[in-house]
Amino acid sequence: MAADQLEIDMTSLLDNVDAQQVEFTGEVDGDEYEFVVQYDVLEALSGDPPEDDAVDTFNRYVDSITEAALTALARNTDAKPVIVSENDLE
Repeated sequence: MAADQLEIDMTSLLDNVDAQQVEFTGEVDGDEYEFVVQYDVLEALSGDPPEDDAVDTFNRYVDSITEAALTALARNTDAKPVIVSENDLE
């Protein structure tokens, strides 16, 4: 799958503190997917671990996260949810 556009439903953003990830729904090529972005991705992008600001950090780096989410989706389109890890960053 070589999707090049992910539309994130910004109203679906959820900071799951217990699982240390930000969860969201996104649409690629008309199909809806559930994604999770691990906190280590946010830390790699910002240089600091998220504390009470994981969604704010997500919003600051949304372009990089979008690219990483597309990479994660291309790796496994059947994953539910699609897990975006630090390995998906360019």
